[in-house]
Amino acid sequence: MRRSIPIVGLLIGTIGFGLPRMQSAESRFSEPIQPDGIRGTLVLVGGGEIPDSVPLLLKESQNNQPIVILAGASENPQASAESATAWLAEHGITNAISISSALPKSEQVQATMQALEQCNAVWIPGGQQSLLADSFVGSNVAAALQKLLERGGVVAGTSAGAAIMSKVMIASGQEQPQIAVGWDLLPDAVIDQHFTERNRLVRLQAAINDHPNCFGLGIDEATALIVTERTLKVVGQGGASVVLAKASYRDAEVQLLSAGDTVDLTQLRRAARQRSFGVDPGETTLGIPKVRHGSLMIVGGGTMPPEIVERFLTLAGGRKAKIVVLPTGVPRSETSREVPRFLKADRVESVVVLDQRGAEVATEEFRTAIQEATGVWFGGGRQWNFVDAYEETPALELFRDVLRRGGVIGGSSAGATIQGEFLVRGHPLGNTVMMAEGYERGFGFLPGVAIDQHFTQRSRQRDLLTVIQRHPKLLGIGIDEGTAIVVTGSVAEVIGLHAVHFVSARNLNALSAGQSVPSNCEEAAKFYKSIVSGESLDLTTLQ
Repeated sequence: MRRSIPIVGLLIGTIGFGLPRMQSAESRFSEPIQPDGIRGTLVLVGGGEIPDSVPLLLKESQNNQPIVILAGASENPQASAESATAWLAEHGITNAISISSALPKSEQVQATMQALEQCNAVWIPGGQQSLLADSFVGSNVAAALQKLLERGGVVAGTSAGAAIMSKVMIASGQEQPQIAVGWDLLPDAVIDQHFTERNRLVRLQAAINDHPNCFGLGIDEATALIVTERTLKVVGQGGASVVLAKASYRDAEVQLLSAGDTVDLTQLRRAARQRSFGVDPGETTLGIPKVRHGSLMIVGGGTMPPEIVERFLTLAGGRKAKIVVLPTGVPRSETSREVPRFLKADRVESVVVLDQRGAEVATEEFRTAIQEATGVWFGGGRQWNFVDAYEETPALELFRDVLRRGGVIGGSSAGATIQGEFLVRGHPLGNTVMMAEGYERGFGFLPGVAIDQHFTQRSRQRDLLTVIQRHPKLLGIGIDEGTAIVVTGSVAEVIGLHAVHFVSARNLNALSAGQSVPSNCEEAAKFYKSIVSGESLDLTTLQ
């Protein structure tokens, strides 16, 4: 059976230091990105035949409550509601209600609001999104749908019912779209439907060009995008397209998705806003590779040899050290307040583990602990979790204050990479992506560098070359496991078990423009300057 049924359905924050252009650009946005994504579930169907997983999801979400049908996108809402009711019944959903279009407008709105307050799922049939918007203009229907999502419900729509889920809504038009205001249930998105079948790429690109802080979603017929928290998954027979605007430093892009593919909504939102800022993440805006105050301990992961532990504690003040450990490189559900094994010996005055994230860092416990700390330790995990935890919070300046007081910031694995200005392997969906748009800014404790870890042990030599080839102003640093660099001023001292490997654009002169980096690690390693434990060098001499 073929039906048009709506199913509703990702900021690049500034680092807070040394990026004035990004800060001023950020003021254009009213709200920061909440990295956890949306509450509830949105389902966006591109029109045509509806994937079987959609009614199944609606049925599972009912929770013994009726499904509310919002049929205002049709010129004949009563016929649309009856058709939707019959379609739902075919899939075993018999408890569905719709508000009669014969009622006066004020009574329709009031009855709709009452129904939304009592349901756990909404279905929005297709039609014309402008009619749907006009049906509830000046009402609180969008706010009621948002509340439904916040209590874990499902909002689903097809065709027009999907298009209205974004605030920037394509109301009509072909190559030059007419824009209206939608319901803003999927923030920073622009949604288009019947995408491939009606050749709508040009119009979605035009809409994104006019709203470059948004990302575009083009959904084919017989296809749905299911949005849960920060994950967007494609289901059905067709595909979907993600569209990003052209930036001063980056071409416009179209990413094609097939059934079963997923994308991270927060990463897409960050990528779109990053492009709208017009600041190339490969630019070294924080200066030369130099730590102006205090010291950094940057460890390549793996084991923690006694030499590394002792040096970190010495830099933190010896027995009088006050250490703060940040385990937030892992998801909240996996975070532990247990003191890391290498710090458990009773050799320092205090070790405090802080697991606060986002707004939670405003607590007295967090602020006082960092203000008293002589050393901060970033644990392992995935570096994007640190970005989500601390970006656009007071935490970053508190960390930098530790350095200004002459203290030490250390970290291993992800806790090493986050210390650079450019962030590698920052994609939330996997650590093989070296340059994840939207997650390309580290905390910049060591300016002008991109830091990789587990370097030789995981054969990562060629990976870092691709970053420096694309961003030639950066200095690449690859650190082996059980090995660290201690950076004071611009001098990096290698300690531990193995070696540290440095590469700059100067090392890549043998590669012609556009030439691929060597395909094997042995050849790639020839482009690095490697130094072993006990040796030091001045980072400013390498670029």
